[in-house]
Amino acid sequence: MTTDIDKSTTAEPAPDASIPDDAPARRRPSSDQIAGELKTRRRNRRILSIIGSTIGALLTVAAIVVLLATFLFPTLRIYGTSMTPTLKEGEIVLSVKSPTYDTGEVVAFYYNNKILVKRVICGPGDWFNMQKDGTVYVNNVKIDEPYVSELGFGSCDIELPFQVPEDQYFVMGDQRVSSIDSRMAQVGCVPLDRIVGRVLLRVWPIPDFAIIE
Repeated sequence: MTTDIDKSTTAEPAPDASIPDDAPARRRPSSDQIAGELKTRRRNRRILSIIGSTIGALLTVAAIVVLLATFLFPTLRIYGTSMTPTLKEGEIVLSVKSPTYDTGEVVAFYYNNKILVKRVICGPGDWFNMQKDGTVYVNNVKIDEPYVSELGFGSCDIELPFQVPEDQYFVMGDQRVSSIDSRMAQVGCVPLDRIVGRVLLRVWPIPDFAIIE
């Protein structure tokens, strides 16, 4: 005959079983030990909280910097020599968006999937003209250009005098002899919606930090 075993049955020591005399006794922690442990845990939680808050703050600052650099203050690296002596190759500049741009301001703009940097010579509706010696006239008035180290006629295939279309800007490089700019039909005038912003500051190299005039 088969006997069913109750699966909930447990085993207990026999009544005469005894604990050896040399077994280590369990000691309850003292109140000082408990207080010390609680203090350590609170300190650890506080440190973790500070680390978490710091990381969160750094991520927030990084996100703000990226947004500012992308949408409000684009940062650009200069390539080429068309803006010498004002800007040199390898320098890093900060630009700022603006609804309009004035004669003499340096701007960055999109051209053929690249960003070019030139100087605004005149704006919408203005008449541009240039003499063979490189002297520039806007609306029949000679403009002062202290930023140009050497005047030159350079490459020009547009018919002069030339009127700037609406919502566009006529731009030229400060290196007049070699710069390819609005004097060439292939570049032309720059529409307002293609301008990245006005180049405002040189931020690198640090010793040359300056406002761009």
